[in-house]
Amino acid sequence: MREKMLRRLYFFAVAFFLALPLVVVAGVSVNQKQDLTFPPVGFSLAWYAQIFVDPAWRAALIASLLLAVTSAAIAVAIALPLSWFLWRRIAPWANIFQLLGVAPFVLPPVITALGLLTFWASSGLYGQPWTAAISHGIFFVTLPLVTLSLGFASIDRSLVEAASTMGADDRTVLKTVVLPLILPYLVSGYAFAFVLSLNEYIVAYMTVGFTVETLPIKIFNALRYGYTPTMAAVSVFFVAIAAVVFGLIARFGDIRRLLGAM
Repeated sequence: MREKMLRRLYFFAVAFFLALPLVVVAGVSVNQKQDLTFPPVGFSLAWYAQIFVDPAWRAALIASLLLAVTSAAIAVAIALPLSWFLWRRIAPWANIFQLLGVAPFVLPPVITALGLLTFWASSGLYGQPWTAAISHGIFFVTLPLVTLSLGFASIDRSLVEAASTMGADDRTVLKTVVLPLILPYLVSGYAFAFVLSLNEYIVAYMTVGFTVETLPIKIFNALRYGYTPTMAAVSVFFVAIAAVVFGLIARFGDIRRLLGAM
């Protein structure tokens, strides 16, 4: 009984420690005055409205959403055929392609960002808005690759063999048998890449600089002119989006399996 209470106490202590920064940021975001004071002085939600009302913050929000939507789609577009190939072609050398898919996310973000910066600068395309989407798609391809690999691993191969026996070619098998079975894993991989792309700063900054001002880049730019509760409101906004997305995945999918727990 005592051991159980100690485990619960430890769990709540860790949860409190992890939640404390968010509590502070959330308190700062509702300050009535334009300063980063905690506990908050007064109460106002005007700083949240500022994200949508102020043209600069609204433009940054739209840029972040477009980048996240596009880059997540690119990541899935790369991961789907790769994971399909790895599942169909079981061979030792196939692991090389899996390592290539995991490498961008395993390396430190600064190293990946520097490599992408060098590539786009040497090709003369540095600063183009679409380079950030491609860079994020490559950087976050690991997430849908992992979830889709788990999805393919959960498929009963006898279903594929039965479809092939009935005369279905690879394209028909993929469309009618495989895709419906891996759809939850595909959606979750897209969602993971979307959320992380929305919050990512280093790769976006290194590939487009200040040409495209996403919300993370906007926050760092605004810091040069002082501190406002709008920055805290944006941080809470990020956390809320992540909580909603991951909450939906947990509600409608098996999040433990999607995270690799069998």
